[in-house]
Amino acid sequence: MRLSTIDLTIIALYFLMMIVIGIVMKNKAKRSKDNYLMGGKKLPWYMLGLSDASDMFDISGTMLLVSMAFLYGFKSVWIPWMWPVFNQVFLMVFLSKWLRRSNATTGAEWLGTRFGLSDKGVKQSHAIVVIFALMLCVGYMAYAFVGVGEFLEIFIPYEVVKDVVPFLDYNLESLAINSPEYTSALIEAKNTTAQFYGVSICIIATFYSIIGGMHGIVLADFIKYMIMIICSLFVGTIAMQHLAESGIIITDQMPFGWDNPLFGKELGLNWDTILPEATKKLESDGYKLFSAIVSMMFFSGVLKSLAGPAPNYDCQKILSTKSPEEASKMSGFISIILLPIRYFMVMGLCVLGILFFKDLALSHHADGINFESIMPAVINKYLPTGLVGLVLAGFLGAFMSNFSGTLNAGQAYIVNDIYLKYFNPNAERKQIINMGYLSGIVMVILGIGLGLLIKDVNMIFNIITAGLYGGFVCANVLKWYWWRFNANGYFYGMLFGIIASAIPPALSVTGITNYFDGTRMLYFFPIFIVIQLIACILGSYAAPATNKETLIKFYKDVRPWGFWKPIHDEIALTEPTIEKNKNFKTNMLNVFLGITGQILLTLLPMYLILSKWTSLGIVLALFFVIVLIMRKTWWKRLTDY
Repeated sequence: MRLSTIDLTIIALYFLMMIVIGIVMKNKAKRSKDNYLMGGKKLPWYMLGLSDASDMFDISGTMLLVSMAFLYGFKSVWIPWMWPVFNQVFLMVFLSKWLRRSNATTGAEWLGTRFGLSDKGVKQSHAIVVIFALMLCVGYMAYAFVGVGEFLEIFIPYEVVKDVVPFLDYNLESLAINSPEYTSALIEAKNTTAQFYGVSICIIATFYSIIGGMHGIVLADFIKYMIMIICSLFVGTIAMQHLAESGIIITDQMPFGWDNPLFGKELGLNWDTILPEATKKLESDGYKLFSAIVSMMFFSGVLKSLAGPAPNYDCQKILSTKSPEEASKMSGFISIILLPIRYFMVMGLCVLGILFFKDLALSHHADGINFESIMPAVINKYLPTGLVGLVLAGFLGAFMSNFSGTLNAGQAYIVNDIYLKYFNPNAERKQIINMGYLSGIVMVILGIGLGLLIKDVNMIFNIITAGLYGGFVCANVLKWYWWRFNANGYFYGMLFGIIASAIPPALSVTGITNYFDGTRMLYFFPIFIVIQLIACILGSYAAPATNKETLIKFYKDVRPWGFWKPIHDEIALTEPTIEKNKNFKTNMLNVFLGITGQILLTLLPMYLILSKWTSLGIVLALFFVIVLIMRKTWWKRLTDY
C-alpha cells in the first residue's frame, strides 16, 4: 500500500467536510421544494457550472483518457466525440436558453410546455420520460458505486483492512496459495472489499445530498473542484520537471505521428516494434479506419447534441439557473473550466506513465496489459506523500459529485413528476421535503443494489451509453424543431428507439455475441435513427396535432428556429409584429467556433507539458481569435433569440 498517515488523514478530513456541508445547508434546503431540488433558482451560473464540471471529472473517465493519451497520443482529442463532449457547445449557443425559458423543474415537466396536458399520448410520453430518467439515474449511481469501490481497493487493498473489518476476512491463510480455491476466495474477498468501500462512500454522498439538497451539492462540488485544480497543477508540473530532468524526447519513445492531432484515412500509429501489446489494444478498440470512425462520431454527436441534455444532473443544473442567459453562460463555462484543467492532469499522468512504463508493473487482464491501470499505478508510485491523498480525495469527491448530482435529479423526478402529479398535488412543504428524503433513500438502495448485482462497470456504462442514450435521440430532436411532432409521436419514438438501441448492448453484455463490441455500434447508429424516425412520424400522424394554444405559447416562450411556419403565421394574424428566430446561421457559426475552441482547449495543456512552444503559441492565438469573434456573435447577443 502506498497511502501514508498524512494521505489517509487528508481523505478522512475531506469526508468529514462533506458531512458538515450537509448539516450546514440543511435549513436552506428545507425552505421550499425549489430550494431543495434547484437551490431556489438563485445559485450563480459560475457555481452551477463548476458543479456540473465537477460531475464530469470522474475517475473512470480520467483513467480512460490517460490510457487514450498514451496509446493514441494527440489523436486522442477526437475520441471523446463518441460521448459527445461538444454537446456543451450546442447547449451554450442556444439549447440551454431554450430549455430554461420553460421555467420547468424537470425534463418530464418540460414536456407539458411542449405538448400540453391533455392530448393523445401526453400521459404515455410523460411516463416514458420519467421511467427513462429514473433508469438513467439508477444506472449512473450503480456506475459510480462500482467504480469508486474498485478504484479505492487498488490503494487500500483487501490485505490491509481484513483485520480491521472482520467480515472481510476470508481465512485465506487456511488455503494453499495459488490453488483454485485460494484464487477464487481472493477474488471474492477483493470484490467484497470494493463493495464495502463503495457502500461507505455512497452513504457519505447520500447524507450531504439528501440533507443539503442542491445547495449542499453545489458547495461540495465547488470545494472538490478547487482540490482537483490544485492536484492537476501539481501533477502536470511534476511531469514537466521529470521530463526536463530525464532529457528524454517523448516523441522518440512513441510511434511516428503520436504528437500530431491530424490524421488520414487510417490511424497510422505503428506500435509493433515499441510495444506489441499496444497494437493488440488498438486492434481490439476498432479505430484503424480513423477517418470513418471520427465521421460517424461527429454525425451521431451532432444529432445527440441537437436533442438537448438527457434528463439527468446536466438538465437539472440548467433548469436551476437564474435566467436563460445565465443557463447559456453556465454551459459555456463548463468547457472552459473543465478541459484545460482535466487534460493538464491527463497529459501529466500520461507523460509519467511513458517515462516510467517499465517500472509501473501494470495490471493485466485476459487480453494483455490493462492500459487503464496506468493512472492508478502512476499515482501510487510517483506522486509525493500528501499529494496522493489530495488526488484521491479529489477523485473520490468526483464520484460523490456524480453520485449526488444524479441522486438529486432522481429525487426531482420522483417528487415532482410522480408524488406531486399523481398522489398528493396539494402537499405541504414539510411533506414535500420528507418525500425528497424518502425518494433519495429509495434511489440509493436501487443504485447500490444494481451495482451489487452487475459488478461490472463497463457493462453498466455500455447499457447506459449504447442502449438508453441511443433511444433518446430522434424524438428529442424533433420536439424542438418541428411543430407537427406531438406527444403520441414522442412516446412511440422513445419506445421503439430504446428497444432497438438496447438490443445490441444486451446481446453483448449477456455474452450471446461480441459482434457489437468496440466501435461497431457506431455503424448501426443510422439504422437506429431510421427506426426511431419512422416511429416518430407514424406516431405523430396517428394522432391530431398538439392544440394550437399550447404550440403558440411554446413558440412565444421558447422562440425556437426550425419548421414552425404554420404556428408563426397563426400568431402573426393577431400579433403582426412578431419576429421569427433568424439566428440559425449565427448559431451554427458559433457551434463551429465553439467545437474548434474545445479542441484547442484540449490541445493547449498537451503542448504545454511537452514544451512544444510553437504549437502552443499557435493554439493560443487561434483560441484568442475565436474568443474575440464569439464575444460579438454570442456573448453580446445572449438576450437575442
